[in-house]
Amino acid sequence: MYLSSRGGFLFLVLIVSIFAVTTIPELYSQEELVTAKSIGFEETTIIEFENSNDNTSEIDTFRIWLGSGANFKSFKTERGWTGQKTPEGVIVFTTSNPVQPGEVVKFGVKTDKPKPGINWKALTDTDQQVATGKTLASDSSSTESKIEASESGIGVFESSSFRLIPEKPSVGASMRVTGENFAANHKLDFYIDNKKIDSFETDGDGRFMFTSSVPKDQTADRVDFKIVDAKGNEKAISLRLGEETGIATTENIPLTISTIPSIVYRGDTVKVTGTGPPGKSVTATIKDESDKIVTTIAVNVDLNGKWEYEGLVAVDAPLGKQTAEITDGVETILRTWTVESSKKIEILPTKVRFEPGETIIFNGTAKPNEELEIVVEDPQGTEVYSEFLNIDSSGVVNIELPTFQSSIEGTYVLFASQGDDIDIVIVGLGQLPEEKIVVKPDKLNYSTSEKALLEIKGPPSATVSLLIVDPSDKNKFTDTIILGPDGQSHYELDLNGYSSGVYTAVLTRGNAQTSDVFSVGLQTGSGEINARTTKETYQPGESILILGDSAKNVLLTIELIDPDGKVVKTKDTFTNKDGIFSESSFRIPVEAKVGTWTIHVKSGPNFDDVKVTVQGNIEEGLVVFVDKIEVTSSGRIVTIKGFGAEISQNVVITILDQSDVEVTELRASTTGTGEFGIPWIVPSDVAPGTYTLKAKDPATEVKITFILE
Repeated sequence: MYLSSRGGFLFLVLIVSIFAVTTIPELYSQEELVTAKSIGFEETTIIEFENSNDNTSEIDTFRIWLGSGANFKSFKTERGWTGQKTPEGVIVFTTSNPVQPGEVVKFGVKTDKPKPGINWKALTDTDQQVATGKTLASDSSSTESKIEASESGIGVFESSSFRLIPEKPSVGASMRVTGENFAANHKLDFYIDNKKIDSFETDGDGRFMFTSSVPKDQTADRVDFKIVDAKGNEKAISLRLGEETGIATTENIPLTISTIPSIVYRGDTVKVTGTGPPGKSVTATIKDESDKIVTTIAVNVDLNGKWEYEGLVAVDAPLGKQTAEITDGVETILRTWTVESSKKIEILPTKVRFEPGETIIFNGTAKPNEELEIVVEDPQGTEVYSEFLNIDSSGVVNIELPTFQSSIEGTYVLFASQGDDIDIVIVGLGQLPEEKIVVKPDKLNYSTSEKALLEIKGPPSATVSLLIVDPSDKNKFTDTIILGPDGQSHYELDLNGYSSGVYTAVLTRGNAQTSDVFSVGLQTGSGEINARTTKETYQPGESILILGDSAKNVLLTIELIDPDGKVVKTKDTFTNKDGIFSESSFRIPVEAKVGTWTIHVKSGPNFDDVKVTVQGNIEEGLVVFVDKIEVTSSGRIVTIKGFGAEISQNVVITILDQSDVEVTELRASTTGTGEFGIPWIVPSDVAPGTYTLKAKDPATEVKITFILE
C-alpha cells in the first residue's frame, strides 16, 4: 500500500486512558505524590504541578484533558517543555529534564469555557503512571484577596462556614469539625462559648477538618461553637448539647461499593457509588490481565461516609479483563470486569504523526471472516489508496502505508467499512493531524423507506451543524449534533418524503465545512453510456480520471479489470441532473501487471468499456507523469510528478501545445531519492486539447502527452 507521489471502582480504570469526565467528589492523587492546583481568569487557566518530596519518581510527562463539552484552544509551556494536542483533545507535555521530587512546573491553557475542571495524569519516562487527578480552577482575584487577607491576619471571612459531625454532639463525645472558605494556611482557634478547645491550621485552599470533643464538665445546655482568628473575627454555630451517653458518636461506616457490570464498553457512561470512613479516602489499585499495575488512585469520601462518581469509559481504555483492589486501609474489596469495544470496526494509527518517507501503520480489529474495504484520502480530499482486505477468524487488522519524501503533508483520513459498519481514522503526515470534520453515508443509494446512516467524525464532544441540500440546491433539513467523547456520531436520517435525486450532506463547525453526497430512489438501466479517460497510457501507481455521460440521475457501476480479467476495484456512482459523471478515485495498483487494462462502466444491461495500457516501471532513468488534473475556484491545476531523476538536481519541465509551441517552463527540485513534483496552474486562456510535457535533468530527457479538458 502506498501514499506516494504515484499513488468497583470501575471508574478508576476509566482514568487510565484519555476520557471526558464529570465528577461529583473531586479527585486527588494517591498519597499526594503529585499535587495540582490551578488559578483561572475568564478562559485562561494556570495549572501548577508539584512532585512531592516523598515521591521517588522523576516525572517527564503530563497529560491533561477536559470534561465533556469543553475544548482547549491553545497552551503555553515553561522553557524546556514541549506540548502536543492529540485528535482526542488531550494535551501531552513532555521534557528531557524531568521534574525531580520537590520541584514544580507550570503550564498555561486557554479553553472555550471559563475555569473548567482539568483532568491530569503524571508519568515517568517509561510511561509508568505516578498519579492522576482533577483540579478545579479557583478565581484569581478571590485567591489574591484571600492571600492578602491572610497576610494581614484576617482568617475568617463572610463566606466562611463550618459544620460539626454529628450535628448535635453530646457532652463528653468526640466530633469531627470541618470548614471551608477560610484564609489559606492560616492558624485558627476552636471555642465552645468562651473556652478555647483546640487550635489548628487551614490548608492551601482555606479548608480544614479535625477531630475534637466536648469536655465532660460542659453543661448540657445551649452553647456557641466558634472558629476565631487572631483579629477576633469569628463564625459561630449555636445549638443545645445532648446529655452524656458514655457512647462515642464517631461513625464507623464500613467500606462498600455498588455492583459493577461484568462487561463495560468503551464510550459508555458508568456511575459507581459506595460508602467508607467519613472524611477519609479510599484507594484502588488497578491491574491488567498480566497482573501489571495500571494505576493507583484515591477518591475522597464525604462527611456522611458516602462517595459517588459518574464518568465515561475511555474511548481507548485497554481491552480485556481488569481487577481493582479497593481499600480504606482497614478493609479490602476485590472487583473484576472486562472492557470491550462497542464498535465492530476499531482501527488506530500506532502514532498520531508520521514523517514523509515513513510507513504509516494502523492496527485494530474488525468483524472476522468478512471483507474489509480500506480507503485513504489525502489532505486535499483526493482518494490516494483503496484496497479490500480479507479478515481472518481472529478479526485482527494490520495496515501499512509507505509514504515518500514527496508525499503531501497534512491530515490523512482512513475509511474502513464492512457492510453498514464504518470507522473513520485521522493521522498526520509531516505535522500533527488537524481537527477535522468528516461525514460519510454508509452507502450511495437509498430507498425512501430507509434511513440513511451518516458516520460523522470530528473533535471530541464538539457541536456540529448538519444541512441536507436537495437536488434543486434548496435546504431540505437541518439539525445540530453533539459528538461523543470519541469524536464520532452515528446519525440516522429519516428519508420519508424525500423525492428521487442526488442529495448533499453538509457538515459545519465554525469556519470548517465538509460534505458528501448520497442518492434516493435512483435506478439502473440508463440507456447509452459514453465513458473515457484523460489519457491512454499509465504507469503503476498513477490515478485515473474517468469521465462520461449517460441519462440523468441513474446509478452506474465502474470496474477496473486487469489483463487477466480480474476485477481489481468496483465502485458505484451516479450521473448528475445533467447526465454527467466523473470519478477520480481509481488508481493503477503499484504492483500492476503490464498490459491492457479495462475500465468497465455499466448500468443495468447497458455498458461501455475503455481500454488503457499499463507500462512497466523503468528501473533506471527519468520518469515523469501527470498525477492529476483538478478544476478549482482559482482555475485548472495540473499536478506533475516523477522519479528516477538525478539526485538533488533541478528538473526542467516544458509544456508544449499541439503546434509544439512552448506554453510554459517549470523547474522542480529533486529529493535525495530522485523524486520530484510540481503543480502547473493553467492560465485561463490556455485552450483544451492534447499537450506535450518534456522533462529534462542533467542526464536524461523524456516526454509524455496528456489531455487538458
